[in-house]
Amino acid sequence: MSILNLGVLASGRGSNLQSIMDACAAGLIPARVAVVFSDNPDAYALERARLAGIPAVHARVGGFDTKEAYERKIIQALNENKVHLVCLAGYMRLVGTELLQAFPGRIINIHPALLPAFPGLHGQEQAWHYGVKYSGCTVHFVDEGMDTGPIIIQAVVPVLEDDTADHLAARILEQEHRIYPEAIKLYATGKLVLEGRRVRVKD
Repeated sequence: MSILNLGVLASGRGSNLQSIMDACAAGLIPARVAVVFSDNPDAYALERARLAGIPAVHARVGGFDTKEAYERKIIQALNENKVHLVCLAGYMRLVGTELLQAFPGRIINIHPALLPAFPGLHGQEQAWHYGVKYSGCTVHFVDEGMDTGPIIIQAVVPVLEDDTADHLAARILEQEHRIYPEAIKLYATGKLVLEGRRVRVKD
């Protein structure tokens, strides 16, 4: 089985990146992180990549005249490292047309809520403030909307009576670290079939 080259886009500490790298290193998924890209030069995700000997690239959006030009920089880094699947891991920017067209059906994201509920920023806090009894996380394909792409896999996390938003977020993060590598494995082993808005997992 061939090894799938992953490109990870991250804006922050990169804990989901680490879970992906660990799963790859342990042989749990037939993939390798080929490059990490960040819009934030201070993102710890870049340091995680460097420590693992993975190319780490950063570029500020403000350094480009247009979003299209900025995304062409991302595409260049991904193509130079022969990336097939792009994984957003705490990447805090909406993906634009340039990147979507360069990797059609090959960009996935992890979101800390049970989509379609609570899209956008701070999904855990949104859920906690709303008073839901269950929250969780979602891995989905990326489209032009805000967390609107077809859902690949979800994990449910109960909201406890004495929960704070931070406690809930921490338990959701544990599940993110579990299901993101699982979703990548399903993709890498050819088990995902996209049928309209539905993602079917083949036996």
